[in-house]
Order: sequence, then structure tokens, then C-alpha cells
Amino acid sequence: MSTDFQRARDALGARLRELRTTGPAGRLTGPQLGERLGWPHSKIYKLENGRQTATATDLQAWAEATGQPDAVPELHSRLSGLVSHVRSWRRQLATGHRPVQDAITVEHARTATLYIWENSLIPGMVQTPDYARAVFTRHAQLMRSPKDTEEAVRARVQRQEALYDSRKRHRILMWEGALRALVCSPAVLAAQLDRLASLTGLDTVELGIVPFAAPLKIHPANGFWIYDDRLVIAEDWHAELWIDDIDSIAVYQRTWNLLRESAVFGTEAQRVIAQVQRAGWATSARGELPLGEASST
Repeated sequence: MSTDFQRARDALGARLRELRTTGPAGRLTGPQLGERLGWPHSKIYKLENGRQTATATDLQAWAEATGQPDAVPELHSRLSGLVSHVRSWRRQLATGHRPVQDAITVEHARTATLYIWENSLIPGMVQTPDYARAVFTRHAQLMRSPKDTEEAVRARVQRQEALYDSRKRHRILMWEGALRALVCSPAVLAAQLDRLASLTGLDTVELGIVPFAAPLKIHPANGFWIYDDRLVIAEDWHAELWIDDIDSIAVYQRTWNLLRESAVFGTEAQRVIAQVQRAGWATSARGELPLGEASST
């Protein structure tokens, strides 16, 4: 998907170059356009060569500086199509985590069946408030974004009301490693595991665990969420990918199905959760300090 994104950025850059070289007043050089805009000419070439993503403001200024303001709607349309697929965390989190949660809530409301795969974290849809708080806090530190942690936690927990909506289905798979990851304190993780165990009896939730010892049909790579058959959202460190083309969605659906073949459900899933809980209690009983607990956040 990063290749598709780069191709779209390259195409936008080519269009910007065309506007620069075919304006009504004649061809402008990169330095000439940069001078008109008050930009270093290196920015002109980075945008044209697909090495930098333009903002909506950049595109409007470019069209006006080349004497072609009528091109603004087309340029904005190109940008909208590009950023709708790759949504950088830097831009999304400029005002904190709450707006991101609100955008996801809109997609949840439109969805009848949600398919989830997570390999390193408990999915947000079933997180306890304390677990969610730890995740948001650490992510805000990493991204150096505004800390609106409590608002984000409330939005995430409120969204979980859908778990009890008889019109919806949540088919959740996770790697055993997600049950063991100490992204929070051991006490918070213990409560989170209790929460997971309590969900195995809900008729609106299918909870599957892929144990460490399970034979795998496909490697357990990054997490992703499938919203019916219309959208996939996958996360990376720099951005979220919003994927809506049919062929790519089909790849994620096949991947989810392959992962499901290695999962256990019901009492078997509860047994895996219980084993992880016992391992955590045994560590605490020995007085060992688990990884991640050397300092508090």
C-alpha cells in the first residue's frame, strides 16, 4: 500500500510540474516559483518529485502563483484521495487522540460485522479504561502529541457499547503475545485478562486466541481491522492505512481467515488466558520486576 501511496504522490507532483511549466504567463523555473511563494526552491522540487506531501494550503498557493486558480478543486480532490489512504499520525494527532477516536467511532457505527486481528496489543474494542489509558499515554509520548488521554479513554470505552448490540458482530482474533505484553502495570494487565475472559460468552463476540504453540498458516504480522467488506484499517508506526479497494480488502480477508484456522475459541481460549494469568501471578510471587515496570509513566 505504501507503493500505491507513492504512485499517487508522484502523480500529484507531475500535475504540479505541469501547472508550473504551462501557466498562462509562460513557463516558470523552480526558483522563480519558489520566490513567488516565499518557499525554498528545494520544496518545489520535493513536491514535484513526490518526496514531500503537499498540504491543501500548499496546493492553493501553487495554483494561484502559476496563474491557474481554477485547478484548486482538482488538486484538492487528488490530495483527498491520497491522504484518505495514508493518514499520518503526526497530522492526525496534532490536536490529540480524541479526534482520531471520533473518526473511528463513525466507521464502527456504519459496520455490522467487524473483523479484528491484533498481534501485540489487546484490541481497543475490548480494552479496560486503565489499559487504554496506558496505551494512549505511551503513544502520546512517542508521537509528542497533545495529551488528551482522559477524553480519548472515554471515547474508546463508550464505543464498546456496540459489543452488546444484537445487530452487530465482533469477530476478534489475537496472538497470545498480545495477552502477555506489559504495556501497562501487571495489575492493570490482570484486570484486562479478566475482562477478556468475561467476553467469551457473549453471542455478539467471537473471541479467538492464536497460541504460541499453534501451527501457523501465515505469519502473525501487523494488526488490522476489517469493516464489513468495504474498508480495512491497518496501523504502522508513522501512519494508519485506510484501504478501500476490493482486491486489497480481499487479501486482508484471506489473511484473517488463515489466522483464524490457527486460533482456539470458547473454553480453549479461556484456558490460554488462564495460563497467561497464572504465569503473571507466578512472576509476582517470585518478586521479579516485569519488563516495563522499572519506571512509571
